[in-house]
Amino acid sequence: MTEKTYERIRVDHPAEAVARVTLARPEAANAQDRAMLYEINDALDQASRDPEVKVIVLAADGVHYSSGHDLRDRAKLSEFDTVLPFGDFDAPGQEGYMSQEQEIYLGFCWRWRNLPKPTIASVQGKVIAGGLMLVWPFDIVIAADDAQFSDPVVAFGANGIEYFVHPYEVGARKAKQMLFTGESISAAEAQRLGMVNEVVARAELESATLAMASKIAAQPLMGLKLAKQSVNMAMDNMGLWNTIQAAFGIHHLSHSHNVQRFAMMVDPEGADRIRAQARAARPS
Repeated sequence: MTEKTYERIRVDHPAEAVARVTLARPEAANAQDRAMLYEINDALDQASRDPEVKVIVLAADGVHYSSGHDLRDRAKLSEFDTVLPFGDFDAPGQEGYMSQEQEIYLGFCWRWRNLPKPTIASVQGKVIAGGLMLVWPFDIVIAADDAQFSDPVVAFGANGIEYFVHPYEVGARKAKQMLFTGESISAAEAQRLGMVNEVVARAELESATLAMASKIAAQPLMGLKLAKQSVNMAMDNMGLWNTIQAAFGIHHLSHSHNVQRFAMMVDPEGADRIRAQARAARPS
């Protein structure tokens, strides 16, 4: 298939039957603006449809994997070819903003989680808030030993990021600590909790990821698809989707509360703290 060109990501094929999508905004610690999210979604779709690809890797340039949503982004969804049928993104009140987040946050994450081919997140440095939404939807996580994972958005006056799978990823007790304190989970602890498959030295991250991808790609694609579907269905039967949907509604209660109290979607004091964390993750 002919590869498209992108502004915020790169796509290559570093091994047989492996497609790699690389976040390419290292100057912004790979903060996700809307343009990046649509490019990621398009590239993942293209790789998923390519009959020569069995495994898809999501990696990132620079020191940090992703500092989360780009809070400076003001692009309107009308500028993009939207994907999901959530309707009027500019509707008044909470309706329009909820539709936006159903499209680019929750909607994209659920699509990526259910791609029919195995996916691997190759992670280094800081993964803050929305950065988790570029890790948790993926099947295998290979982390450098310097990786740190955090969801500090309780400081926004919210319950957590829109793709609320924290109890499934780290367990209920650790999920509460992670959310209540905003503290990071190290790569080693994430592996102990079952959130990360392998932890490797930073210099070995690419080679370890490609070794895993090639091992998986040696299997027949039909078997891989069915195995992935079976595990995902097991999680669905444990209530994963219902949990996400319920938490998403609570998330929008927080936005509505903040608009009424502060005339903005998030608690401004918490927003300042989280912006400071994001700035600290960016190269000087």
